[in-house]
Amino acid sequence: MRLHQVQISIARDGEDDARRFYGEALGLQEVSKPPSLTGRGGCWFRAFDGDVITAELHLGVEEPFRPAEKAHPGLVLDTLDELEATAARIEHAGYELSWAERDTFEGYVRFHARDGFGNRVEVMTPAA
Repeated sequence: MRLHQVQISIARDGEDDARRFYGEALGLQEVSKPPSLTGRGGCWFRAFDGDVITAELHLGVEEPFRPAEKAHPGLVLDTLDELEATAARIEHAGYELSWAERDTFEGYVRFHARDGFGNRVEVMTPAA
């Protein structure tokens, strides 16, 4: 068994905000949804290692919308430099970001951020 995707809820008409956080700030690549699902709203993002998909997030419209304050995807980057660069992009874009739990998960360095909807996202890298 392997994980195919993680679904994250967004508010109706929030696709542009999702693209700004998940695409521009977080650095994921937007991919087309299958034609049978486009009418539902939302958008999909992937991370790649070469041609291999390493993470897939589906942003779907939920009504009524309520942000995930505790539940979250955990994304892993290869290096501390990548982690710090990603954090800088997220902060530069004006999103909430915290290093408060930086060294509290053994074996990893991490931060938590909130997308424009208030959903929590964890980004980490293996500790040196």
